[in-house]
Amino acid sequence: MSDKIQQLLEAKRKISLGGGEKRIEKQHSSGKMTARERIEYLLDESSFVELDAFVKHRSTNFDMADVDAPADGVVTGYGTVDGRLVFVYAQDFTVVGGSLGEMHAAKIVKVQDMALKMGAPIVGFNDSGGARIQEGVDALSGYGKIFFRNTISSGVIPQISAIMGPSAGGAVYSPAITDFIFMTDKTSMMFITGPQVIKSVTGEDVTQEQLGGANTHNKISGVAHFIDNSEAESIDRIKELLSYLPSNNLEQPPIYEFEDDLNRIDERLNEIVPENPNKPYDMKEVIKSLADGGHFFEVQPLYAQNIITGFIRLNGRSIGVIANQPRILAGCLDINASDKAGRFIRTCDAFNIPLLNLVDVPGFLPGTSQEYGGIIRHGAKMLYAYSEATVPKVTLIVRKAYGGAYLAMCSKDLGADQVFAWPNAEIAVMGPDGAANIIFKNEIAASDDPIATRADKIAEYRDTVANPYIAAQRGFVDDVLVPSQTRPRLISAFDMLETKRESRPGKKHGNLPV
Repeated sequence: MSDKIQQLLEAKRKISLGGGEKRIEKQHSSGKMTARERIEYLLDESSFVELDAFVKHRSTNFDMADVDAPADGVVTGYGTVDGRLVFVYAQDFTVVGGSLGEMHAAKIVKVQDMALKMGAPIVGFNDSGGARIQEGVDALSGYGKIFFRNTISSGVIPQISAIMGPSAGGAVYSPAITDFIFMTDKTSMMFITGPQVIKSVTGEDVTQEQLGGANTHNKISGVAHFIDNSEAESIDRIKELLSYLPSNNLEQPPIYEFEDDLNRIDERLNEIVPENPNKPYDMKEVIKSLADGGHFFEVQPLYAQNIITGFIRLNGRSIGVIANQPRILAGCLDINASDKAGRFIRTCDAFNIPLLNLVDVPGFLPGTSQEYGGIIRHGAKMLYAYSEATVPKVTLIVRKAYGGAYLAMCSKDLGADQVFAWPNAEIAVMGPDGAANIIFKNEIAASDDPIATRADKIAEYRDTVANPYIAAQRGFVDDVLVPSQTRPRLISAFDMLETKRESRPGKKHGNLPV
């Protein structure tokens, strides 16, 4: 028996080396961890349980019968993060370039199925040269099975993708279906067709980094949600993200104790919004002031920066924040901001995370590029997402809330459970300046002093319509708050809403304006 045990241990040791020490050294020299190192760094110490370590490919085409591929190029299993069950898979680039074949895919599919059955998050580390060409349609079938399970699990368990190397061709669609994508600067790549193919088809010259690097997908395309300088930083953020999420859609997010007074007052909020309604300020300062410990975990911080999305805690509970950013495009909603917000709203709703909406929006961004690009369709995604969401929804109007954008930021009519406003809030079809030009056009034109008359009419419109008290009289605003006292009032509102129950008509699914 001892000989067999020794044989077993030696086989496991060989498998643990993946493609061998030389390839591991090459992986390290590229600034990358190995598949097993990534898993060990993510999971609690000694908690990883590997599955299917002995699996091998069955391909005999093109001399594949002679290719030894330990674990078939992917490490799979489960463990814990902060004591909570998490399933994981990590493609091993040291083994046939991490390429995906029939059995490689079968291993991933198995942990996907287990994660869904157990109601636990799944984290995938993508580092692969793509489909294993030698296995042909078997490899393509493997991708299809993974995509199908990504979709079935969507909104049921959190799915997180970490791009730790190349991800090309069909391989990119699994991460794209998952909830969050992490990328590492200079080592992560995602693209459908590589630079050489693009050069041959369109004549464009582009580098891999320009085409599908971490900066491209975090700043321009919006495909990814996070960018970090190292793999360790990226994995640390994955751990933090998991702390805001429940294990599945039937659970509530974990509650953490913070040494922060729930009745804390912040006098700075009384002065943070400029008197001049056209002057910008940083909405992130408002968010941090409201949050437990002043901590804000921002999602997609580099994309569509005119809207802010992310997580805070209020009295220890996870809250999803959607906020206009007056420093960028005056906080207008545009195509990209609508997509970013709509997706985040639906993610929070799927995982029982209440929504806090901070509003300072002058409208939708005007222009032919926006209209031709389908701002109507894209803007409708936000309206749809808010209306569909049944989690507690609290809206705070910080300054401007004009026109359709007022509705799109979760007004009472779109299902906000509580709507608050600060005393300087302006709620109207359009800004007082523009409204005065239309309503009082003739009076201004006939006046001996049109400038003074226009100023008077702007003030008249603001006093008559564009203030929070008119909306409060109609019941569209539940209360007007002293800004410094906002945090305790929000905590009270979310505590009250904790037992909220709301349903929607039974249907197969809605028709989201994608």
